Amino acid sequence: MTKKLKLEELGRIDVETFKNTAKIPLVIILDSVRSMHNVGAIFRTGDAFLIEKVVLCGITPQPPHREIHKAALGATESVDWIYEQDINIAIENLKKENFNIIGIEQTSDSQMITDFEIKSDEKYALILGNEVDGISDEALPNVDVFLEIPQLGTKHSLNVSVCGGIVIWEFAKNLSSLK
Repeated sequence: MTKKLKLEELGRIDVETFKNTAKIPLVIILDSVRSMHNVGAIFRTGDAFLIEKVVLCGITPQPPHREIHKAALGATESVDWIYEQDINIAIENLKKENFNIIGIEQTSDSQMITDFEIKSDEKYALILGNEVDGISDEALPNVDVFLEIPQLGTKHSLNVSVCGGIVIWEFAKNLSSLK
């Protein structure tokens, strides 16, 4: 008979072990994401897939905050993060570290994520933009590639944390032993 696993059966690692575990070469940049719940959800997803760090830019709220913690469930303690007011400085710094800068945005030049080859020997920084305005206009020229998620319905829009979960999973399964 099928049963749900209890917390102690999940084999979770503690924060110290997480900090000392090799990460996948993936950074998430949040470009003026307003909702603390969305920020917390990105941290939690980042923890699940051992991402390198989260870069908070612009008006993106920073931990510690009760509303971020509600969705993060402690992931702000495990996942490394930094704040950089200017997204272009964040991008410039990541480019110096040989990260490919990927904008998750519907643009005239975007390609479907399903058509993009994620190379296991490359490093990627994914930019997720503001809930209303997307990636800031001033950052667009500094993005290497724009990807979008194929959608079939009438909205052609996903909540930023849902979008983040999809793209983080897509990159994580190609950059780690997850398959």
